[in-house]
Amino acid sequence: MLLLFSLTAAAIYLVVKYYRANRRPFVEKAEKIPGPPTLPLIGNALEFGTSTKQFFDYLLWLTRTHGPIARVWVGPVLAVLLADPRYIEAVLGSSRIIDKSILYKFGEPWLGQGMLTNTGSVWRRHRKIIVPAFHIKILDKFVNTFNANSKILLERLERHAGGPGFDIYPYMNFITLDIICESAMGVKINAQLDNSSDYVNAVQILGDAMFLRAFMPWLHLDSTFALSSLGRLQKKCLKVLHGMTKRVIRSRKAQILNNNETEPRQTDSDSTGVKQRYAFLDLMIQAMKDGATLTDQELQEEVDTIMLAGHDTTTSALSFSCWCLAEHPDVQERVISEIRDIFGDSTRDATFRDLQEMKYLEQVIKETLRIFPSVPMFGRVVTEDLPMGEYILPAGTNIGFNPYMLHRNPEYFPDPEKFDPDRFLPENCQGRHPYCYIPFSAGPRNCLGMKFAMSEMKAVLSAILRRYKILPASPPHKLDLTVVLVLKSLTGVVLRLQPRIPDAATRCANEH
Repeated sequence: MLLLFSLTAAAIYLVVKYYRANRRPFVEKAEKIPGPPTLPLIGNALEFGTSTKQFFDYLLWLTRTHGPIARVWVGPVLAVLLADPRYIEAVLGSSRIIDKSILYKFGEPWLGQGMLTNTGSVWRRHRKIIVPAFHIKILDKFVNTFNANSKILLERLERHAGGPGFDIYPYMNFITLDIICESAMGVKINAQLDNSSDYVNAVQILGDAMFLRAFMPWLHLDSTFALSSLGRLQKKCLKVLHGMTKRVIRSRKAQILNNNETEPRQTDSDSTGVKQRYAFLDLMIQAMKDGATLTDQELQEEVDTIMLAGHDTTTSALSFSCWCLAEHPDVQERVISEIRDIFGDSTRDATFRDLQEMKYLEQVIKETLRIFPSVPMFGRVVTEDLPMGEYILPAGTNIGFNPYMLHRNPEYFPDPEKFDPDRFLPENCQGRHPYCYIPFSAGPRNCLGMKFAMSEMKAVLSAILRRYKILPASPPHKLDLTVVLVLKSLTGVVLRLQPRIPDAATRCANEH
């Protein structure tokens, strides 16, 4: 008993000594930052709720209540939420603060050390290799992929034309999955035609599992998570996804490197016989042939990262863009006028140049992303003390960025709840703080695929609008926003479609 008492006392002494020497300065700096009261050991974890909706609402409440810099404790982990562009610039604009927050580690089983999760010299080396794949001269090669999949979408939407309201989110989910699979790997999974496949289901489940684990502290330990039903489901889905990626990489690498191909592969031609589609995987393998160093594992991780980053985010943006167009018919008519100026009476496919001319549609998408940012929360971690106004963020702080609240700052966006695409006219953007609008992040780690995503969204939306008028649901539908990796509505994004009546010239052209 004496020995046990002595060992316990010694342990307590060491913990207290460690706290006083190391932890107390950290806590003292943290507690000066505005935030709610905390409980010992668990911090604010009990306030997060038990659903993604409650967690999202809590984070919005935190900013509304405690201001543009607010702290919470997730057990012993300090998290500081930022919603002021001056604070955000100090972090995102830094070339030194590039480490992702602790929450990103839950994506590592799927993404490994891909561009979304890695850091330091590995991140810089990979980014240098991948950047050329997103060059504007490469992006125009994907337009045929956008057009071909948009045609399938229009055929699937035909069943709703003139009918009652329906949820457009699943349709956007499957077209973006088809587009990103073909663009990233050069393979067709036909998610729009067969959305019950193992691969399609695995992609959907894994994205949700990553976020669900993040806000459940009891699943943070890998050993505990592995024993949970969510952990077992993730393991099953990873086997499906990684299996397919590895097979495609082995096949393409053998063809390009061993068979001495000099150009990246063109995927199967569409109905027009045009072969102009390339895969990001092929471009990365070609870079290896030109001297870049990427292992098969690194190739897999980067392809999987492109798959995740280019799927759910675009699904969210497209769905809410349709919602905004339905709710604002005057805006929709201006988009239609622009489309008619570009295409006239023609029913031809869009070209890359056409997409570049869709200036007002781009403003609509940007305004949609202001009100409904696809990624309403993301984060970094600071590795050294960082002055932040009158506060100091101690080394080890996990920083969360809150675009949802940032984009509603009336100082930069007057009447912030009003949908007004003219906010993004060039003359209205002049003088605006560069970090007050960050739907694609900003700084050294900004989204590489933003031009690809913008072109994809223009192609899909213009295709829909050329055939259908988008109308609000009847009775009116109410969104119920939450976040599961990306912004979603728990009640779906319900709207109606009405076929557009072609004018006489178009009818004549179609008849002949």
